Amino acid sequence: MRRLAMFLFSLCLALPVLAADAAKPERKEVFGDVTVHYSVFNSTFVQPATAQAANLVRSKEQGVINVTVLKAGKPGVAAVSGSYTDLTSRQTPLTFRQVTDQGAVYYLAQFPVKQQETLTFSITVGSGETSNSFSFNQEVFPGE
Repeated sequence: MRRLAMFLFSLCLALPVLAADAAKPERKEVFGDVTVHYSVFNSTFVQPATAQAANLVRSKEQGVINVTVLKAGKPGVAAVSGSYTDLTSRQTPLTFRQVTDQGAVYYLAQFPVKQQETLTFSITVGSGETSNSFSFNQEVFPGE
C-alpha cells in the first residue's frame, strides 16, 4: 500500500503538467488553511497491482480524478463531491471513494473517456464546518 500512496501522490503532483488548464498549471486550490491538490489521468497509467489495491478499473476508456485535501499542511479527511460537464453541457455526477494509506488520504472517482474532448470538472470539498467549490477544464482522451 505504501507504493500506492507514493504513486498516487506523484500523479497528483506530476501528471497535471501533461494537459493542465493554462490558467491553473499547478492544479491546486487554497482555501485558508485547506489546500486541495487534484489531477486527472487515464486509468491505464496506474500499474495493475496499484489499481487493484485502489479498486480502480484499468481501461483505455476510463479516466480517474484524484483529489487530496491538506489541512494546515497535513492530510485531512473531507467530504468530496463533484461532477463533470462535456461540451454539449451534459452534466454527470462523480462518485468519490476515500483511499487511506499510511496516513495519506486520497479521494478517487472514475469516469468514461470515449473520445478526445475537454471536460469541465466542478468539485466541492467540505472540511469541518466549511465547504469550498472550484472548477477546472481538462482535456481527456482514450489511452492506448
